[in-house]
Amino acid sequence: MLASIFSKTKPINYIILTILILLISVLYLFIDQDQLIWTSYEFGKRTVLLGLLMVMMFLSQFVVTRNRLVKDNAYVPLLFVSFLMLFPTVLVHSKVIIANYFVMLALRRIFSLHSLNQSKEKIFDTSLWIFVASLFHFWSVLFFLLLFVAIAFFGTKDYRNWFIPVIAFFCVSVFLEIYLVIENISYYDWFWDKCRVSFDFMYFENQYQNISLAVFVPIALLFFVSQALTISSKPYNMQGTYKKIILSFLIGIAIYVVSADKNNGTLLFTFFPLSVLGANYIESIPQRWRREAVVYSVFGLGVFFYIMQLIL
Repeated sequence: MLASIFSKTKPINYIILTILILLISVLYLFIDQDQLIWTSYEFGKRTVLLGLLMVMMFLSQFVVTRNRLVKDNAYVPLLFVSFLMLFPTVLVHSKVIIANYFVMLALRRIFSLHSLNQSKEKIFDTSLWIFVASLFHFWSVLFFLLLFVAIAFFGTKDYRNWFIPVIAFFCVSVFLEIYLVIENISYYDWFWDKCRVSFDFMYFENQYQNISLAVFVPIALLFFVSQALTISSKPYNMQGTYKKIILSFLIGIAIYVVSADKNNGTLLFTFFPLSVLGANYIESIPQRWRREAVVYSVFGLGVFFYIMQLIL
C-alpha cells in the first residue's frame, strides 16, 4: 500500500510528507525540548529551520527528477523523511541543517555537470555553496572531493575549471573576514576551533539513539552495497552520476566520523544520497510484496524510534 502510494509523483505525496515533517518537528520541539524559551527570535529561528527541512525534501525530488536518477516515483523524499524520523535529534542542530541545505544546493549543480552546459557557472556555484556550508559545519568542505572528481570526469579538458573554486574561496573569505572583524575574533582561532577532529562515539543521550544508529547501519549497507554492485548495469551515460551519488554518501559518512561535535544529527549529510540509493534499490525489486515490505520496514522503524526517543 505505502510503496504503491509513493510509486508515482502525485501532489498528495508531498502534502503528506510536508504535514509529517511539520508534525514530527512540532512534537519533538514541544515535548523533548520543553526547556526551550520561546522568544520571538527562537520562534523565528525554528520556523526557518523547519522551512529548510521542507525545502530539502522538495529539493531531493527535484534533483533526482531533473537528472533522471530514479523513475517517476516519490521514494526519495519518503526515505528522506523516514531517516529524519529515525534521527529526530537533527531537528535541534541548526548549523547541521543549514550546512546540509547548502550542500544539497551544491549537489544539485554537481549532478548536472554531465550536460557540460554552463560548466564553469556550475563549478563556481558548487564551490560557493560548499564554502558557505563549511562556515556552519566545517567538515562540509570534504564535498570538494566530489567536485574535483566531477571536474576530472567532465571538465578536465579545460584547465581553468580547476581554478574556479579558488575564486569562490576568496568571495566567501571576504565576508568571513568582515564577520570576524566585527566579532573581534582571530581567523586562526576561528579556523582551529572549527577544524577539530574527534573519534569519540560515546555521545548517546539514551539507548534508543544508540539502537537507531544500529538499525540505520544495516539499512545503509543494504542500499549502498546493492547499488554499488549494479552500477555496471546502469546506462553508460549515467554511470558517472551514480558513482557521484555513492561518493557523496561516503563523504557524508566521513563527515559524521571526523566531526568533533558528534551526534546522530550529523548523519543528515547522508540522508539524500542514501535515499537515492534506496529508491533505486526499491525500484529494482520485481515483487510488489517485497517492495511494500522494504518501504514499510524503513518507514515503520523511523516512526517507532521517533516515538521512543520522543517519550524518553
